[in-house]
Amino acid sequence: MLGAEATRPGVIGGRRVLLVLCLTQITGWGVLVYGFPVLTPSVVAGTGWSTPVVVGAFSVSQLLAAVGGVPVGRLLDRHGPRLVMTVGSLLAVASLAVVASARALPWFYAGWVLAGVAMAGVLYQPAFAALTRWHDGERRVAALTAVTLAGGLASTVFAPLTDVLESHLGWRATYLVLAGVLAVLTVPAHLFGLRLPWPEAPVTAETRRPTAIARSRPFALLVVALSLAALGVYGVIVPLVPLFAERGLSTTAAAWALGLGGAGQVVGRLAYGRLAARTDVRTRTAFVLLGAAGTTLLLGLVPGPAALLIAVAVLAGAFRGIFTLVHATAVTDRWGTAHYGRLSALVHAPFAVTAAIAPWAASALAGALGGYPAVFTVLAALGGLAAVVSLKSVPPKPGPLGSGPIGSGPSESGRPGRAT
Repeated sequence: MLGAEATRPGVIGGRRVLLVLCLTQITGWGVLVYGFPVLTPSVVAGTGWSTPVVVGAFSVSQLLAAVGGVPVGRLLDRHGPRLVMTVGSLLAVASLAVVASARALPWFYAGWVLAGVAMAGVLYQPAFAALTRWHDGERRVAALTAVTLAGGLASTVFAPLTDVLESHLGWRATYLVLAGVLAVLTVPAHLFGLRLPWPEAPVTAETRRPTAIARSRPFALLVVALSLAALGVYGVIVPLVPLFAERGLSTTAAAWALGLGGAGQVVGRLAYGRLAARTDVRTRTAFVLLGAAGTTLLLGLVPGPAALLIAVAVLAGAFRGIFTLVHATAVTDRWGTAHYGRLSALVHAPFAVTAAIAPWAASALAGALGGYPAVFTVLAALGGLAAVVSLKSVPPKPGPLGSGPIGSGPSESGRPGRAT
């Protein structure tokens, strides 16, 4: 512990790391994730490939990011984030160059395979690992919240920007420009901004084996609930632009709706502390999952006008933003921090796979069900089921392990803890 404390960054170093990761999360999510739904219609129109086939390439990248997170996590534990995130940024630049130049479908898929490997090294998981090791206590919670707030702005910044670039340059040149943005902003930021000593992993006394927790019924139901909810929460992002286009919105207006949904994520995350202070973990989880399902249903049912559609998109973004924090604190709210690394990885793996296939599944189901409204209704039903399952995902006596829950998990008396 003394070694870990001695190598934690000071105030200036901690702020630098936080600023670097906020910048690179906005850029990474904006370019690698939120640019795709804006450019998908142009890719389909320009290549003749079907929408499910094009979206399938993106889903493959998400699967690779989920699988790649396991070895990337080991590298982070050993070497810290500087090498991992710098190499990931370089791979991201190369992947978009391959995507932009792909004239055949296999090369298009190869580009997104490479992008998936890059995502494992540059998006939330390595950033969370860095902040968790370099910060402690309330500083850690504040830093994690700040990075998720920054990530929530990614679509607000990059969805409209991508649309403007595409309207002037076409989708291929747009991806090349976005690759240049990644190269200029993220590569040097990770290389020079993360030059801090990497602390040794803290040692905590075990009070219960993580295997016993992972095999428990509440843990299994938590995994099921979050994975089901991820289908609805992330399955609506890519189809949102074509859905709104079907309802008379221009591509530009639909892109702005997607971007404003990112602003909604920021608002939702800012409200999370107040929600956590007033609810226990069971009520909070079910409320957020049910709210996400409700906004998905509204997206499928509301025919217009444009202002109402955009308002629903913003509300959906708010619940998506809160859902990110519910997922990030799910383990610590229930079982504390003693086995956070292992348990969170077990929760995240199936969650990430479900989130990865959600865009492809939504696009594929649209053809079978006759359009996106029916797809959104199905996704909403799955989200409602997830909310019901989540009610049984809290252990009856969740007392603290190690240093205790982060945020506002239930206290030993059963009352909600104080939000940090």
